[in-house]
Amino acid sequence: MELDASLDWLSLVMTPGLGSRLAGKLLRQFGSPEGIFRASLTELEACRLPAAPAQAIQSRRAHKEAEAELERVRKLGCRLLNWDEPEYPQRLLEIYDPPPLLYVRGDASALNRHSISMVGTRRPTPYGNQVAERLGRDLAERGLTIVSGMARGIDSSAHQGACRASHGAPVGVLGTGVDVIYPKENRKLFGEVEKRGALISEFPLGAHPAPENFPVRNRIVAGMSLGVVVVQGAQYSGSLITARLGMEFGREVYGIPGNITADVSFAPNQLIKQGAKLVTSWEDVVEELPTEVRAELFPVETTTREERASLFADELSPLEKKVFGLLGLDETVHVDELVEKSELTSSEVLAALCEMEMKGIVRQMPGKQFIKVLL
Repeated sequence: MELDASLDWLSLVMTPGLGSRLAGKLLRQFGSPEGIFRASLTELEACRLPAAPAQAIQSRRAHKEAEAELERVRKLGCRLLNWDEPEYPQRLLEIYDPPPLLYVRGDASALNRHSISMVGTRRPTPYGNQVAERLGRDLAERGLTIVSGMARGIDSSAHQGACRASHGAPVGVLGTGVDVIYPKENRKLFGEVEKRGALISEFPLGAHPAPENFPVRNRIVAGMSLGVVVVQGAQYSGSLITARLGMEFGREVYGIPGNITADVSFAPNQLIKQGAKLVTSWEDVVEELPTEVRAELFPVETTTREERASLFADELSPLEKKVFGLLGLDETVHVDELVEKSELTSSEVLAALCEMEMKGIVRQMPGKQFIKVLL
């Protein structure tokens, strides 16, 4: 939509005392911002609108402020997407209070791709950062958009991983204006996410990182995606709130298991106890997605399972290739048998298996048995 056509939308969302929920209620009642501004005071009050915002709508109190905001949007070169436009994230419209208007920097087409949200603490352990980055990369490599809040910690690690994927298109949901970089140390990451995917916010330009903005932002993080992965989070963390919002919205919820003695493991471990899917690899996330989504992400190929697995052998070291060639897709092989057949030392075989497990092409089963992963 042309920016000039967004003026009434801006005037609506900038009306004092209104907020997303009341604005949405009015839009459903009157059909458009123009319809709302044409409504009489009696009609507005019939919607149980408080007197102050009803009078502000009648007087178009926010109109001049909206004009100034529109000029700032033009200078910045970002987009405004209202919820009537096809590029608006359609999954977000399923929640009870979607923002009527979004500011977008980057590629708006990223907003309607199949996505997974990844959230967690701002003070992760090295393990948490490593898992978030690896999972973000692996899911992005499989065609999923990684959605997160651009905060320091797990959010940043997940997006860094997504940006390392060859076709990763991450989406950062901000608790500030889209022109405000927070935290400051993420300046480079903000630029990378904008270049490869998109940065979005419902807050006006220049909005500072007020504490009350982030719980509001979290409903967008949860609402945009097919599921929410909690990597690490304390007992009263925002990531736990985001996961519970995901449950309310009917999204899949996943948890990365953690050390039970660590405070940051409380949120994912608690969610797993309550029925969230335990995640140790990207496959655990993908297998819970709807069948039609999996079919779209992984179309049927003409190659056999053995052929697909063998494609990865070209990237392996000579020792890894030797061990990989002894493994099958249907039957497990004991580590002692691998040592005997490969004529390598046990330490060489175990090192090769460990490397291939990290690459996701080999899986260890109970009893020191190993098998190729179905790719």
